[in-house]
Amino acid sequence: MNVNTVMGELEALGTEQTKKTFMRHGAKEPFYGVKVGDLKKWVKHVKKDQELVEALYDTGNSDAMYLAGLAADPKVMSKETLEKWVKGAYWHMIAECTVAWVAAESPYAVELAKEWMTSDEEMIAAAGWSTYSSYLSIAPDGKIDAKEVRRFLHQVRDTIHSAPNRVRYTMNGFVIAAAAYLPSLTEEAKEIAVSIGKVQVDVGNTACKVPFAPTYIENIESRGKIGVKKKTARC
Repeated sequence: MNVNTVMGELEALGTEQTKKTFMRHGAKEPFYGVKVGDLKKWVKHVKKDQELVEALYDTGNSDAMYLAGLAADPKVMSKETLEKWVKGAYWHMIAECTVAWVAAESPYAVELAKEWMTSDEEMIAAAGWSTYSSYLSIAPDGKIDAKEVRRFLHQVRDTIHSAPNRVRYTMNGFVIAAAAYLPSLTEEAKEIAVSIGKVQVDVGNTACKVPFAPTYIENIESRGKIGVKKKTARC
């Protein structure tokens, strides 16, 4: 299997309807409009071939980049490659999902999350907050610096409404993640969620809504899922 073969298959799977949907969400050319479910079917053909994974991401094609993230082995990804990936993440699905998920499962998760969170570039900063949130969802509590997470919660409380558009979205997600995955901070995160209130984010010409953190956390609690970790950040 080589990159040209995979790209040909992806092109055949793309549809104009899916492409239009992704464009409403912020996707940009080049991409074919392949449904995520169809991309997942191709993971088995690409997985374990890290050279192919990186070649797919390097195409700059959104479909191929997303597939690369699903098939990547985060444990062997170099810090330099992850930094190259975040710089190439030109819209939020790639920055907040593909890059963040892989980075969160890598040995450099917290280091890169904190580095990216301080970026002046919206997509990189959004990737940083999403990376840290994803890390909280999979890391054992003993490996999480609760004091650091608390500091970031306070930062979100104080700055979220003046942050760039997609950074607001991912900061809001960080509050939810802290409450959901770190029981020692659940109550404090709930209080901060209430103090933040509704977060305004331009989600384009879509029906997407920004999760209202207090209600979202309450729903997690009602299902008895506080502190329940995920097996993988990727989905």
